[in-house]
Amino acid sequence: MSFTAVSPRRVSARRLAQLRHWRTRAIFWCGAISVGLVAVGFAYACTWAIGTHARLLDRWLLAAPIVTPLGLAFVVWATRRLAPGSEGSGIPQAIAALDAVDEAARARLLSLRIAFGKIVLTVAALLSGASVGREGPTVHVGAAIMDALGRIKRFPHDYVRRSLVLAGSAAGLAAAFNTPIAGIVFAIEEMARSFEERTTGTLLTAVIVAGVVATGLLGNYSYFGVADAHLPTAASWLAVPLCGIVGGFSGGLFARILLQLKRQFAPLSAARPVALAFALGLIVALLGLLSHGATYGTGYDQARGLLTGSSTPGLLFPAFKWLATMASYLTGIPGGIFSPSLATGGGLGADLAPLLPQAPFETMVVLGMAGYFAGVTQSPLTGAVIVMEMVDDHALILPMLATTFLALGVSRLICNVPIYRALAAYYLPAKGAADAETRAAPPTAAT
Repeated sequence: MSFTAVSPRRVSARRLAQLRHWRTRAIFWCGAISVGLVAVGFAYACTWAIGTHARLLDRWLLAAPIVTPLGLAFVVWATRRLAPGSEGSGIPQAIAALDAVDEAARARLLSLRIAFGKIVLTVAALLSGASVGREGPTVHVGAAIMDALGRIKRFPHDYVRRSLVLAGSAAGLAAAFNTPIAGIVFAIEEMARSFEERTTGTLLTAVIVAGVVATGLLGNYSYFGVADAHLPTAASWLAVPLCGIVGGFSGGLFARILLQLKRQFAPLSAARPVALAFALGLIVALLGLLSHGATYGTGYDQARGLLTGSSTPGLLFPAFKWLATMASYLTGIPGGIFSPSLATGGGLGADLAPLLPQAPFETMVVLGMAGYFAGVTQSPLTGAVIVMEMVDDHALILPMLATTFLALGVSRLICNVPIYRALAAYYLPAKGAADAETRAAPPTAAT
């Protein structure tokens, strides 16, 4: 019998490697916990801002034409002067950071300064009455926090790009909506548009840790409550093509017009950003007055009211919310389109419900959410899964998948490039932006 002697130097090197490995994991876990904590605090701050704005208008309804334009103009000024890079949803910046080839380019898109500005200015935008959501900004903040850890620890470049940024984005969405599965699907379908085996462990760990933190502080809740949606008869399945076609058309039209207007407004936005924000703020305020305040904020209360039957925002709510979200985003303020899109889709489904009495009202609202969301983002898996988790209803997963993929096909006939990919091109070199605009153009007759 022979024994192989192990060098003490080799043993010490192995222990040192293990120590470094666990230190790396500890830093990463701390980052995921930080994303969860920030997401919870961000949610509370946004809820406070929406409530404060609503209480102000309850006391003085005519304050809207003053508060909203001035507030949005101030937010745009502060964004340009104090936190450049924090404008818009934040998802395009995170996508562009994955495609950035050098450290300086990523630093202009992801940093703790940008993350802090994103939070503060999104809250200020909601306080002013803008029709924006906090979920896209939470994705941006999550990616920035994890990327900052990569800089501190000096992880390899590929690790930062494919693991930390993706994991931070997924963790941000999961913590914002309490939808862990949707966070993973979103990172694969929307952020990366690919799947890499080496990123799975990092991605899953970040989502789980951030989700546990958010659930521990906010409780095990469903974002829109629990919906009892189903398709009881064969005739009720007509809700799938109805919501898929209408949702895909409306969502694709929103994406197409937003991209066109953003390109056309670019010179004016560069020369007179505050004046443009003030003018668009007047439109947002007018829509808020016409809708009796239903278009302000994220749209959470309106969507939840439709699902629970506690309130109905009105027949014209989807159109008003569609326009208010468009105007709010074009100002250049920080804020996303996730929640406003879900609210618009819910209202759209409610408007379609009388056309198909065989389908339950709640089912039409849920399918409307999924169809319109998929039409805007062209991310059908994310749309189906995120709505499923938000209403805690797994019975409709197959109808929702069918609705979202049908909406995707219709949306691509109108806007043949995903909205976040087109917006991400603005944060890349000029050639990339030009290519994205070309891809977003409608097919020619020859095509």
